[in-house]
Amino acid sequence: MNTRTPPLGGLAAPAAPGGDGFWTELDHAQRTALAAAARQRNYPARAPLCYQGEDSDHIIVIRSGWAKVTSTTPDGHEVVLAVRGPGDLVCESAVLGSRHRSATVTALTPVRGLVVPAGRFTAFLDAHPGVWRLVSGTFVRRLDDADRRVRANVSAQGARRLAMLLAHLAELSTVYAPPSADGSVDIGPPLSQEELGSWMDASRETVARALAVLRRAGLVRTGRRRITVVAPGALRAFARDPAD
Repeated sequence: MNTRTPPLGGLAAPAAPGGDGFWTELDHAQRTALAAAARQRNYPARAPLCYQGEDSDHIIVIRSGWAKVTSTTPDGHEVVLAVRGPGDLVCESAVLGSRHRSATVTALTPVRGLVVPAGRFTAFLDAHPGVWRLVSGTFVRRLDDADRRVRANVSAQGARRLAMLLAHLAELSTVYAPPSADGSVDIGPPLSQEELGSWMDASRETVARALAVLRRAGLVRTGRRRITVVAPGALRAFARDPAD
């Protein structure tokens, strides 16, 4: 998978649609100060970055790679809440709220991250008060994303609901890797059918049937943990069509 992340002192890139773009919104001095307070750590695929329920003692800025955010219900069911990519801030809400973590963050691909101890991160925010606005903006966007997810799950079914999710992921993916020459987009986060189903509150079988519909319509190509959106505009149009 190809990702495009700015170097430590590079110019900020546009924030990811549906993502947070926290790192890209920092200026050079802020990035330098935050990097100085952090240590770099590499996580292999499937490694946890933080656990739901644990005491919070650090935040992580993803510099490369993809991770999923999940929550486990009281009956042990894992629910996919979001994906995070390069530039995103993760494991932060518990640190800033002084409470136990509300979700688990797990690497979907190898992840390179900047790990900042809680005390150093709050000291960084105190030294750079303008960054508080970016952190607040991160929270607001995530609340808006959660609200859109609920409305989408209520208003759409089957293939249309999956098309909405894949259109969102395709838009997010193009921030870090350009579309192919034919305009198709490889979905960056390598999510399984089960993970897609968890995200859209549907069974794996429902996702499989919906993918079959989208394949027959010529909107997607699929492989093992790989989905290519053949025509992003057509997929968005399909997602907007009330006919399911």
